Amino acid sequence: MTQTQTQTLSTPTAADWTEAELLTRMLLRNGTAWREFHRRYDRLIYRCIHKVTSRFPGSITSEDVREIYAMFLLSLNKRNMHKLRTFDPERGNKLSSWVGMLATNCAWDYLRGVARQPQTTTLADAEQIGSIDDSPFEDVLEKERWAVVNEVLGTFSEKDRDFVRLYYVDGLTPEEIAEEMEISVKTVYSKKHKIRCRLQKALEPLVAAA
Repeated sequence: MTQTQTQTLSTPTAADWTEAELLTRMLLRNGTAWREFHRRYDRLIYRCIHKVTSRFPGSITSEDVREIYAMFLLSLNKRNMHKLRTFDPERGNKLSSWVGMLATNCAWDYLRGVARQPQTTTLADAEQIGSIDDSPFEDVLEKERWAVVNEVLGTFSEKDRDFVRLYYVDGLTPEEIAEEMEISVKTVYSKKHKIRCRLQKALEPLVAAA
């Protein structure tokens, strides 16, 4: 085997990049990195968007979903990719969780805009996220306190961070989470309650000041 062939075999492909390596290349506007980003996260992005828009059946069309997706991609590139630059992997969170939160927030921003249009009445609830889901996690999403969310989740164990991602970001059912984490459904509900209490306690000062 020649030296060139050896180097080719040992050179990692885009699929082998860590999240940190992928993000670094994306910030350099590397085309391969952005294609890899879409390959890895498009399904998650659409899933988060659908989780929000599915609450308003009959009012949101597939065209709206595509527009939200386009808005999300534009938001990643605004201000020299500021949102991507604020992600800090050293806090122990995954890029997928960060992307999921941004996509969810983008969907709500879109719905708020639609709700304020005179011809639309069925989306009035989009103005009041808290009344739809009173979870402290989504309460913070509404206020766009991304750095604070990262800091709070950074104090959680890896398993608890995975739970938050599966439940609040990916939108899995308790049964799906139980299967994914190899725990009982009863444990899922117990863990959900404990994590909710921890988040409420940690974020109470921010919510009160908002």
